[in-house]
Amino acid sequence: MYGRIRDDLVKGLEEIRGAGLYKEERVITTHQGARIKVSTGQEVLNFCANNYLGLSSHPRLLEAAHAALDRWGYGMSSVRFICGTQEIHKTLERKVADFLGKEDCILYAACFDANGGVFEPFMDKDTAILTDALNHASVIDGIRLTKAQRHIVQHLDLADMEAKLKESQGARYRLIATDGVFSMDGDIAPLKEICDLAEKYDALVMVDDSHATGFMGRTGRGTHEYRDVMKRVDLITTTFGKALGGASGGCVAGPQEMIDWLRQKSRPYLFSNTLPPIVAAGTCAVMDLLSATTELRDKLERNQRLFRKLMTEAGFDIRPGDHPIVPIMFGKFPNDAPLAQEFARRLLAEGIYVIGFSFPVVPRGQARIRVQLSAAHEDEHIRKAVEAFTKVGKALKVIA
Repeated sequence: MYGRIRDDLVKGLEEIRGAGLYKEERVITTHQGARIKVSTGQEVLNFCANNYLGLSSHPRLLEAAHAALDRWGYGMSSVRFICGTQEIHKTLERKVADFLGKEDCILYAACFDANGGVFEPFMDKDTAILTDALNHASVIDGIRLTKAQRHIVQHLDLADMEAKLKESQGARYRLIATDGVFSMDGDIAPLKEICDLAEKYDALVMVDDSHATGFMGRTGRGTHEYRDVMKRVDLITTTFGKALGGASGGCVAGPQEMIDWLRQKSRPYLFSNTLPPIVAAGTCAVMDLLSATTELRDKLERNQRLFRKLMTEAGFDIRPGDHPIVPIMFGKFPNDAPLAQEFARRLLAEGIYVIGFSFPVVPRGQARIRVQLSAAHEDEHIRKAVEAFTKVGKALKVIA
């Protein structure tokens, strides 16, 4: 039987390669950081990790993880409600809830699991979910697991959102689901206006803040702080696998009753092991660090502003914004997808590690290289990257 599906898979993979869309995995042979080595032995500057605060190999995290391994062991070997909860898990939930300004928090093995488990316990066939068209795949999949009415809102279109809120007024509950920051563009959701609509039409608001927790807002709490709606967002899902140390894990934070309900009903929580204790302890150290100082988020802000300024001056088409995700766009060129891939390959030869993105990861005609700045980057790293972009850009006639 495998013969038939094998032939189809071989053909499909060939088509993906032929379209220039095959995703290769580069192998890193060092710790994650601003400077890394790849399997060829080449040392490169890394500009495409979600390591926004440079914490992936921070000494305080490593120290906390080593200590936790000795005290708490390696793994839980059980789900939370049987015998898979340690004090370190409860400590992390309290620290995250306090940091995000919520009453309680529930841990998951990943934010994909958090988004997979946050909707179905609350939303049945008599309810409605309004979801931004560009929400993360995990949000989309989580919504698909419910029997709720689904209303896809055009990206960041408040008029369309209000129209769909009016359409769905017969639902028992309504929930607006949005990314806080959209990962391919760096767009930041207009949460104040979304919360205004939610209050007007009696809806809940859920935000996936994976690309914001730890550095967006004055003290790094996330987009709900950045947009000054700390008390108006009902549920926040986020990850520990990006700015908060980069290992794994995610959570949902919100009102006490909703978190209690998730502990009773959320399937990814009930039927999966939780975080290894070393990850929980390392993330606790992150929360303590970020609660004590804004030094890292302040440096990250300076870095992204410098990179945006220099790249704009060099003549590149970049999406404007206020986030360390900086897309370099190639859509005005007829061969945008292979051009983005070739550009990224040439940058690697120049010692700059980035990835080209094209359809189906982004819409057709919107191929790009997504640069991600980190607090681990120094000024010289950023200037070297811009010099390499400029050299390759001129060679490929992307800039004059």
